[in-house]
Amino acid sequence: MRLSDFDFDLPERLIATRPARPRSSARLLVATPDRIEDRIVADLPDILRPGDRLVLNDTRVIPARLHGTRRRGEAVARIEATLIEDRGEGLWAALVRPLRKLREGETVEFGEGLSARFEGTDAEAALLRFALSPEAFAEALARAGSMPLPPYIEALRPADDADREDYQTVWAARDGAVAAPTASLHFDRPLLEALAARGIAFTHVTLHVGAGTFLPVKVDAIADHRMHAEWGEITDEAAAAIAATRAEGGRVIPVGTTAMRLLETAAQASGAVEPWRGETDIFITPGFRFRASDGLMTNFHLPRSTLMMLVSAFLGLERIREVYAHAIAAGYRFFSYGDASLLLPGGR
Repeated sequence: MRLSDFDFDLPERLIATRPARPRSSARLLVATPDRIEDRIVADLPDILRPGDRLVLNDTRVIPARLHGTRRRGEAVARIEATLIEDRGEGLWAALVRPLRKLREGETVEFGEGLSARFEGTDAEAALLRFALSPEAFAEALARAGSMPLPPYIEALRPADDADREDYQTVWAARDGAVAAPTASLHFDRPLLEALAARGIAFTHVTLHVGAGTFLPVKVDAIADHRMHAEWGEITDEAAAAIAATRAEGGRVIPVGTTAMRLLETAAQASGAVEPWRGETDIFITPGFRFRASDGLMTNFHLPRSTLMMLVSAFLGLERIREVYAHAIAAGYRFFSYGDASLLLPGGR
């Protein structure tokens, strides 16, 4: 398949720069192979069935965007860095702009007691060494950093203090992501309570979302694209809970493409989800055989993106084109702070 198969025109006015308030008031497009319904996220307890299980990504977004300065005698250069991977012992891979302003061994001062030594580059990123203990580093980063909003939002406005709460799920628990699992941003405590009262269960898994989620696909033949790896974990308890839901006839519905990619990475040919821990670079495109996911709640994605390929694989390329055409015509808000969809290939 070609990259152009996943293209569409989106009016800029439909790019959401702020989330709905309250979170669960966002619109929800429910799509099956033969029906499209316009609902809101707060309707989920009425849409899902008792016995269904939602799989939630509990990664926590770190304030990974840093602004600092490099001094070279009297010359001062402004440096922006986005941390993308913890390499251990204070070393982080980062996207740095402008990289040409740094020489190996130079120090970048980010303020709030946070500085880093530039140790060159590897194949994918700049390498920054922070000389702080993990605890001191986390505290300094919380003061100095800002939330790493996606480029399509930052092109319209800068990150601010509101994003520290808005760009984090209410159940975030494990530091490590540099992008939010955005479908999960629609959930608030009242919605979680209503779902539980309806008999809908929750299981937490972890996938630390990396900056690769924002990188464009640069090849025309999608089979030539290579995904960036992201670290994830499905615990013994999570795998057992998913197995119990399947055994009792309930549906397993990941909230977000990150949770889906993790489930499908750990799924066996039988459909059983095994405990799993490691890095996944799974690339889901049309023709993929889904083993673990009965539905998917997700936001509306960028054209020509790997996430458009994933939802096209799940519901069918032609059906997704119909779903997106409906969403655009109906004025749904797109991307990270936008509205949501619930895709159910097996129907309601």
